[in-house]
Amino acid sequence: MTQTHPVRQIDRLLDIMKRLRDPQSGCPWDVAQTPETIAPFAIEEAYEVMDAIARDDSDSLPDELGDLLLQVVFQAQMAEEKGQFDFETVAGKIADKMVRRHPNIFSDVEHDEDLWERTKETERHAKAEYGALAGVAQHLPALVRAAKLCRRAARVGFDWDDASGVLEKVQEEIGELKAELDGDRDRIEDELGDVLFTVASLARKLGIDPEAALRRSNRKFTRRFEAMEASLASEGKTMGEQNLETLETLWQMVKKQPGMR
Repeated sequence: MTQTHPVRQIDRLLDIMKRLRDPQSGCPWDVAQTPETIAPFAIEEAYEVMDAIARDDSDSLPDELGDLLLQVVFQAQMAEEKGQFDFETVAGKIADKMVRRHPNIFSDVEHDEDLWERTKETERHAKAEYGALAGVAQHLPALVRAAKLCRRAARVGFDWDDASGVLEKVQEEIGELKAELDGDRDRIEDELGDVLFTVASLARKLGIDPEAALRRSNRKFTRRFEAMEASLASEGKTMGEQNLETLETLWQMVKKQPGMR
């Protein structure tokens, strides 16, 4: 009797992607895609994974992780069609990298706190990427990239002594923004960018992830705003019908409610 083995789901997914990309019998939408048109979906799917984790939604998380994995499979399939690399190459690259970056686990090198960063720097040099800021991806979300640039600069000593020094710089940048408010739009954008960049520096100095802090504020604002809408709706009113003074009074009331801090 011949023993059958269950198909590994990753192999099944790779086969599905090949069929979807078949020029004769595949899906017209999938066939029409390029690495450039698909790339933005990877960012979107990564954030949906983060959202499921933040909500502690273990039912949705496997589905969201699958969507993210599909982006890797899709890119690998398109590269394989061009004779560049395939999914096995991708998996092999990350496996090799993990072993290389953990010599204390996979060899007899003693662990130290800077080992990971030193290994990454060696890898960047191998790619002819030199300088403290080398390898920080251009297309990261701007706030994430600002935080990474600040960390890299601080690593080579370009940093404030303490958080109060950064806070003074934030206030200085706000002053420069105020001075430009009645001027050229390009100058206003430039000064506003400096404010946001310096705030990212302050977050790093305080040991806070600026993206996480902003996501927290987004959630808080959403809770409070929706509570304002609900309060008005209970009286048969809408936000758009109220003047700013009324809305500000309601905002302050909502802020004092349990769970709105």
